Amino acid sequence: MDNELRIIISGGGTGGHIFPAVSIANAIKAERPDAKILFVGALGRMEMQRVPAAGYEIKGLPVRGLIRPLWSPRNIGVAIDFLKSKHMVKGIIRDFRPMAAVGVGGYASAATLEAAHAMGIPCLIQEQNSYAGVTNKRLAGKAERICVAYDGMERFFPAERIVMTGNPVRQTLLTVRIPKEEAVKEFGLEPGKRTVLIVGGSLGARTLNESVLSNLSLIRQQGMVQFIWQTGKYYSEEIARRLKESYCPPNLKVMDFIGNMNAAYAAADLVISRAGAGSISEFCLLGKPVILVPSPNVAEDHQTKNAMALVNKDAALYVADAEAVKTLIPLAVNTVNSVQELDTLSRNIRRMGRPDAARIIAEEVVALAEEEKTSREQ
Repeated sequence: MDNELRIIISGGGTGGHIFPAVSIANAIKAERPDAKILFVGALGRMEMQRVPAAGYEIKGLPVRGLIRPLWSPRNIGVAIDFLKSKHMVKGIIRDFRPMAAVGVGGYASAATLEAAHAMGIPCLIQEQNSYAGVTNKRLAGKAERICVAYDGMERFFPAERIVMTGNPVRQTLLTVRIPKEEAVKEFGLEPGKRTVLIVGGSLGARTLNESVLSNLSLIRQQGMVQFIWQTGKYYSEEIARRLKESYCPPNLKVMDFIGNMNAAYAAADLVISRAGAGSISEFCLLGKPVILVPSPNVAEDHQTKNAMALVNKDAALYVADAEAVKTLIPLAVNTVNSVQELDTLSRNIRRMGRPDAARIIAEEVVALAEEEKTSREQ
């Protein structure tokens, strides 16, 4: 066991954290097939299913997020669970004896990296957003490496520890290419028309959904434009009822969940999306023109900051959440009908892509682990 390179990766809670974490793990294995990787996540969160499905072992912690308002008495229980989780991580570290610990964000990441640092394990954190989260800002002083995806992150972290890497994405987006005509047909749509893809995440986004429902007549009028609309499972029953009352336009393909995002992206001439860091990284790598509608329900309004990092480089369009119901679909129709604007957006957003992000992060992790392994052997 002493000759093995052993690494802990922690984080999760959402696909935006899990996909990068698994991509990093896969990149580590590609560089060092002998490496042993153990994930640490939060019990009851999606990483407890997604990580084993990707072929990795995971340990679960009872850690959970703070409850709003912060002065709520229930946060006493949250604090107790956090301390309990740190104690559990120390036991995991004693058993697994990792040479490095990686935090990608999420409830479990803070407990894991705080425990790892206290036990002398070198740590690396990956900050996906253009505005650093509270957890990563707190962990920055404990991390030997801080991997970031945006310029200007020295305002949050020690400059000498920052490594510009970009955000890892699902590898299938880069390795599985689907012809546009084939992708459009997969959704039962017409190859000769322009296609707008509307995605609000697996659970959906109420504002995006209301924007569509409030503009059904405009959508119905578009003879050469068609729409793929992922409503999210949470809203699917309500939307089905409202569409039955209003008559669903034939050029609107409604789905509660899109399983094949490769095909959805391949079909799309324009994407409408929230501004999560993981999604933005995918759009950059694929060169997809996008209208970003940042969620107002995130910490420190970081999605707006993510969006503006692209908008300021003419790499995306922006619609405020409060204005979306009125302006989003008309803007999408105008944009998708402008070949020149689509080309400009595609060209500029592609310049911001970093296809080697997972590999670069993996190299940093392996270097940390090798240094620690060497020091233990001396």
